[in-house]
Amino acid sequence: MELIVSDLAVVRGGMRVLEGVNFRVSSGTALVLRGPNGIGKTTLLRTLAGLQLADEGAVAPGPEAMAYASHADGNKGTLSVSENLEFWASLHGVDDISVALREFNMEALEARPAGSLSAGQKRRLGLARMAVTGRRIWLFDEPTVSLDVDSVALFADAVRRHLGQGGLAVIATHIDLGLEGEVLQLGPFKAEAPEDHHEDFHEAFL
Repeated sequence: MELIVSDLAVVRGGMRVLEGVNFRVSSGTALVLRGPNGIGKTTLLRTLAGLQLADEGAVAPGPEAMAYASHADGNKGTLSVSENLEFWASLHGVDDISVALREFNMEALEARPAGSLSAGQKRRLGLARMAVTGRRIWLFDEPTVSLDVDSVALFADAVRRHLGQGGLAVIATHIDLGLEGEVLQLGPFKAEAPEDHHEDFHEAFL
């Protein structure tokens, strides 16, 4: 499998933030997105995931091949850890959540309500959802926020196993995760602001 992005332009708040974005990511590799706050990393990932339309260009394959983990963990606080994973697994036709529990060190917490977890544990649970989607392309937006050093290593290992099984990943992060792949700096793709653009525009849409 290969993710191919061709001449992509993405929009935030009705204005282009990135344009002319081109890259390919092959099975078994990861692409790390880098750039300053407000450059458009989240907007690009949301566009790849099919959560918003591109202003121009193409993405192949479509969103049916992708799983997206955003800043929000997406956990239901009243459900247990295992119930949260079972819910997401059922949406994707997956029966077994044991791998997700093990990869993200959640086995001892599986009966605990998600609402009672620490910030780092909630983050691990949110990331563990990716392992029950069955999707080949994983998209992550700053996945290591709230994670301690050991949990960052767990996450990197989980992604590495996914890559080893023929998957691929696109990750917006400033941390070196030691993954096989390349880094894409988004600065060169920043769209030119229109003449009536205000300097504080980006801040309004962070």
